[in-house]
Amino acid sequence: MYGLAIGIYTLGVAVASLFDDKARKMWKGGKEAFDVLRDKVDPKARYVWFHAASLGEFEQGRPIMERLRAEHPELKILLTFFSPSGYEVRKNYDGADIVCYLPLDNLHAARKFLSLVRPEMAFFIKYEFWWNYLHLLQRSGVPVYSVSSIFREGQVFFRWYGRTYSRVLKCFTRFFVQNEASRRLLATLGVTDVEITGDTRFDRVLQIKNLAKRLPVVDAFKDGHKVFVAGSSWPPDEDIFIPYLNGRKDWKIIIAPHVIGEDHLRQIEAKLGRRSVRYTKTTEEEAKQAECLIIDCFGLLSSIYGYGDVAYVGGGFGVGIHNVLEAAVWGMPVIFGPNNARFQEAQDLKACGGGVQIDSGSQFNAVMTTYTSDDAALKADGEKAAGYVKGKAGATDKILKSVGLC
Repeated sequence: MYGLAIGIYTLGVAVASLFDDKARKMWKGGKEAFDVLRDKVDPKARYVWFHAASLGEFEQGRPIMERLRAEHPELKILLTFFSPSGYEVRKNYDGADIVCYLPLDNLHAARKFLSLVRPEMAFFIKYEFWWNYLHLLQRSGVPVYSVSSIFREGQVFFRWYGRTYSRVLKCFTRFFVQNEASRRLLATLGVTDVEITGDTRFDRVLQIKNLAKRLPVVDAFKDGHKVFVAGSSWPPDEDIFIPYLNGRKDWKIIIAPHVIGEDHLRQIEAKLGRRSVRYTKTTEEEAKQAECLIIDCFGLLSSIYGYGDVAYVGGGFGVGIHNVLEAAVWGMPVIFGPNNARFQEAQDLKACGGGVQIDSGSQFNAVMTTYTSDDAALKADGEKAAGYVKGKAGATDKILKSVGLC
């Protein structure tokens, strides 16, 4: 059944590649991966393989890769991606010796891939369960670890129709899961080599904070003011927070939208009743005089959160919230919309008081009225957010010790 499903999926990607750029990159990248490996794999080297579906999973694997590279220079790192949204951003990542796509999971491709790489150890990040690759690794005696994985009752493994596929879980040498609920669910399938280590993303956001760069334009913009930072916002989010902040001249606003396109940027500017400038089109002097700074480029958000006093993380009125940890690590309360049930860190932030869910504009107004009028409440909730992140750090150490690399 799995072979049939992969065959149909492969055909679908091949057809889609004729019309869709993302599918085209995936199809071409998977085929070219063998050429990359033949050209770059050193037959005398010892490889540790990390596989991440996309960019988010890469960030979870990154602390382990970078510790491994620093402490075990005798090992080389192969990093593979499934999605172009991960590969295209990190194809030049210098923390790995080889970066390429992972060819689709048919038996022939998996055998060919593994015969070229011959990994000594493999780490699959979070939600990666490739039947043929994993079974071949198991038969070859290669240790395979699942990192920062999390399981829920609704997943296919725990449904009556997914019991056959759930056998793939027994190919892993050990699971490093985020919580006790995941451990219990795996135990119902007879998977018991499980450690609760938490999520390596906490280590990563602390690392990002420590490496954050100062941005002269943003320094000039802040100029001693209280700042509200909206990260990865969508139009429904902007309809929530902009009306309130238009009336709060004592607070400045930074908006880093999820979609950076001219139409969206103009929509934001039209909604703002305050002087705004775009990050890439302004000077320090102009930014100092502005009341709203619109971030019209990528790659700065994790540093920009460091200028904030309250954060709003977008997506909660759509497909789901974006990364709340990047904001919380800076010690400020984090506000987000209602679609957050699938995000453990959002649930934890709500529980500890460092995060607040809002379901409407009126709720947002009430929350912000508290934070703009009560400095003690603002500070206390910010400290709760920072304390939560620091308290959850350490997964990287636990994992490396468990696999004998620390």
